[in-house]
Amino acid sequence: MDQLVIEGRHPLKGTIRISGAKNAALPILAATLLTGGTFRLQNIPRLVDIRTFTDLLIDLGVTVDYSTDNDSDFLNIDSSGLSDHEAPYDLVRKMRASILVLGPLMSRIGKARVSLPGGCAIGARPINLHLKGLELMGAKLRLKEGYIEAKAGRLKGAHIYFDTPSVTGTENLMMAAVLAKGTTVLGNAAREPEVIALGQMLNQMGSKIKGLGSNTIKIEGVKKLRPVDWKIIPDRIEAGTYMMAVGAVGEELIIEDILADHLEAVISKLRSTGLQIEGDNARISVRKKGALHSVDVTTLPYPGFPTDLQAQIMVLMALAGGLSVITETIFENRFMHVAELRRLGADIKVEGRSAIIKGVKGLNSAPVMATDLRASASLVLAGLAAKGTTTISRVYHLDRGYEHLEQKLAAVGARIKRKKAYLIR
Repeated sequence: MDQLVIEGRHPLKGTIRISGAKNAALPILAATLLTGGTFRLQNIPRLVDIRTFTDLLIDLGVTVDYSTDNDSDFLNIDSSGLSDHEAPYDLVRKMRASILVLGPLMSRIGKARVSLPGGCAIGARPINLHLKGLELMGAKLRLKEGYIEAKAGRLKGAHIYFDTPSVTGTENLMMAAVLAKGTTVLGNAAREPEVIALGQMLNQMGSKIKGLGSNTIKIEGVKKLRPVDWKIIPDRIEAGTYMMAVGAVGEELIIEDILADHLEAVISKLRSTGLQIEGDNARISVRKKGALHSVDVTTLPYPGFPTDLQAQIMVLMALAGGLSVITETIFENRFMHVAELRRLGADIKVEGRSAIIKGVKGLNSAPVMATDLRASASLVLAGLAAKGTTTISRVYHLDRGYEHLEQKLAAVGARIKRKKAYLIR
C-alpha cells in the first residue's frame, strides 16, 4: 500500500494548473448513457474514480477510449451498444457516485438494477431522495439482495421536492426527467457548479432545462437526444486545497485554469485568515504574509463553504492565532481526520457537529493514516507545515480525487515523494 513521505516546512512558490473536476466528470459520464453516438469529453482527470466509472460503463456495453487532438486529450464514449442494465456490486461498492447510472438507465431503457453504493465512510448519504423521485415519475422499485431493482415504461413528469438539497439526487433525477413524458419540477434542488455544468451539457444534447443555478429546476421532457463534445469544468476543491497549502506553509502560488467564481465563499474566508488573493476568474495568486488569523467556518450547500474543504481549512486553523470553531452541517461523521491531526500536535476538541480548534505555534511530524479522500488532503497540508518528516499511509484515497498531487506540489517546492509499503507477514 502506497505512502506519502513529506519533509515539512519548505515554502511553496510557482504555478499549479488545476485539473478537471471529478465531481463534474462523473455525472457527465453517466449522461452518455442517455443516447447512442460518440461523445468527446475534454479535461477528464486521470483518477481512480474515473477509471472505476468507465469500467462500469464498459460493463454495461459502452465503448470507451482515449484520443489526442491538437495536444488535448479526449475521452470518447459511445453507448450505442448498451447491452445491460445492471451495475454490479463489485464496481458500485468502490464509489457512491455509481448510483448516477440509475437515472439515465431508467430514462433511456426503462429498467435498471443497481447495487446499493459504497464509498468513503464520512457519514450516511441516503439514496432515498433518488428513489422517491423515481417513484413519483412512475417507476416501480424494490430492494432485493442489496440491489435496487427499478422498472417503468416511459417515465412521466412529476413535481419532486428534496427535503435537503442533494447533489447526486438532483443530477440523477435531471437525467431521469430529460426523456420523460411531460414536465418535471425539482424543488429545493442543489445549486452546485457541477449540477449546472451537467444541465448545460444536457441542454446542448437537446434537453429543455430551465432554472439551473436556482433551487427550482424545470425539465420539459423530449423524445430524443444527441451526443456532444464537452469540456469538464475545473476542480474547485482541488483549487481550494492548493490555496490552503499556501496558508499552511507559505509563500506564493499562481493557480491557473480555475473558475474563481465557483470559490467565492472560500476566497472570502481565506482572505479573512490573512491570505492575500488577487487575480481574475481564470488565474489567481495566493500569498501568505504574516501569521494566520482564526476564523469560524460552517459548511453549507453551495454557494456556502464546501464540506469538501472542511478538513483542509482545519489545518490552517490549527496553525492560526486564537480560537476557532468549525461546524459541519452536511455529513455527521466528517471529523475522522481530527485524531490524526492531533498526532501532529493540533489542539482540537470535537463537540457534536463542531470542532473547537486552539491554534498552536507549530505542528510536528508523526506517522498518520488517511481515512477518506478529503482527510487525506488535510494530512498532506499538515505534513507540509510540520517540522520533520511525516509519513501518510492509505493514500489510495487521494488517488480517487487528486490528479498527480505529489508531482504538482513537488514542482513548486514541496519535499514530497511516494513510496511503496510492503506488508511483512
